[in-house]
Amino acid sequence: MNGCSNNSIELLGLVPIPSHLKIQDGTIELNGEIRLRYQQNDVELSKISKQFSHRLADYGLKISAKGNQAPEIVISKTSTGKENSEAYELSISDQGILLQSSGYAGIYYGLQSIYQLLSPGNSSGRHELPYLEIRDEPRFKWRGMHLDVARHFFPTEFIKKYIDLIAMHKMNIFHWHLTEDQGWRIAIKNYPKLEKISAWRTETLIGHYSDQPHQFDGQRYGGYYTQEEIIDIISYADDRYVTVVPEIEMPGHATAALAAYPELSCTGGPHEVETIWGVHKEVFCAGKEETFEFLENVLKEVAELFPGSYIHIGGDECPKDRWKECNLCQARIKSNGLKNEHELQSYFIKRIEGILDEHGKRLIGWDEILEGGLAPKAIVQSWRGMDGGIEAVNANHQVIMSPTSHAYFDYYQSKDKQGEPLAIGGFLPLEKVYEFEPVPDDIDPDKRHLILGGQANVWTEYIKTPEQAEYMAVPRMCAMAEVLWSPQNKKDYNSFLNRMDKHTKRLDYMDIHYRKLD
Repeated sequence: MNGCSNNSIELLGLVPIPSHLKIQDGTIELNGEIRLRYQQNDVELSKISKQFSHRLADYGLKISAKGNQAPEIVISKTSTGKENSEAYELSISDQGILLQSSGYAGIYYGLQSIYQLLSPGNSSGRHELPYLEIRDEPRFKWRGMHLDVARHFFPTEFIKKYIDLIAMHKMNIFHWHLTEDQGWRIAIKNYPKLEKISAWRTETLIGHYSDQPHQFDGQRYGGYYTQEEIIDIISYADDRYVTVVPEIEMPGHATAALAAYPELSCTGGPHEVETIWGVHKEVFCAGKEETFEFLENVLKEVAELFPGSYIHIGGDECPKDRWKECNLCQARIKSNGLKNEHELQSYFIKRIEGILDEHGKRLIGWDEILEGGLAPKAIVQSWRGMDGGIEAVNANHQVIMSPTSHAYFDYYQSKDKQGEPLAIGGFLPLEKVYEFEPVPDDIDPDKRHLILGGQANVWTEYIKTPEQAEYMAVPRMCAMAEVLWSPQNKKDYNSFLNRMDKHTKRLDYMDIHYRKLD
């Protein structure tokens, strides 16, 4: 970042920090109008430019006629196709503003930088931008944020706002955790009882799980997304170059589904949607063919709804108690020459991978899917530290790093819990998020490419409202975005904090209920 002082970089407030930034002498003044030029026969570029024109209104700017003397913004898609499609180049000079990229995503990310250079909350149309050159590209392919809507349900308006937050920070994955013991949140046409029964619990735990005796609010709670709502949200995310990755939990965390279809359990039920957090014994029966028929039908609908390449199947925290007691599961172990229930889980996951493969999808699972043998093409999401990810990489599998130590945004943000909303526990301050390094030193250089990137997770046992979800996610999301986008040698926590001074003004303008910086 030669050619400018750290102080001038920080005053711009760019988050995440670009790969290369050179500030030059001079400024360009905008006064209500700008001219916009792009390849109008390019449908995708026209869509991006229309969205850009709409956003400019927030800053008091409008697109003017070509003939006047207003400054010009040129958006250009280069045609080589060899570069990273998420990379972009942005220059501001006395010639105007030029944004170019070989990919549409790169154009979109360049526009996010332009928005950040404009003054947040300033709708007067008067803006002064420094002459500069930016060459920028992401460090990692996978830059994710997760949201659990199964423990607590969030309206579609908030899901879109969450996607806006992801996109403005140049992140590109929204991991949508849709099913749990405490609720099933996606309508499946073949199985209507999932929305009638599985989407609703009779009551919810009051206070923390550790509080004894447990108390409940006595109020029926739930909700689900229709397939039409899901299609609308996916379209909204697609316009922002965010891939939506659905998670359908199996073989554990399945009590809500089993409440509607108890015949898919080992015991046959009856079961009820859980009202308390934690890990529960009721799981899908691995010995019944009906289980795989049900899951194949569910996943077929999910695959048709979600155009992205990935479906997350959970695979975590699956107690083996019922399988040990189940004659059908034990028969499955014997007939397939499996050693134990861990290998039965591996059998289960491999069958599910085959189903997803038929529908053109890659399977992602939490690191427990390593137990008993890993499905051939599976992507491992390592959450119990980094070891699972290291093991998977060493076995030549792709990995997403999401360790609790740095990526669990349901943890407290302060050691002093007074004044903080009730959380599951733990302590994850902003600085520790910023220290996250997704590529461990002890991974061989020739295998580091297998680490796709990282992701922060927002589990919602104790997060009941959109405002609280924002508070737990932001500003830690800003730190995670910089970890996953910016070059490792550009990271500087003090610089990040200084840039956040301006960035928080953008969050204020968006009405984000973020935790104030210490």
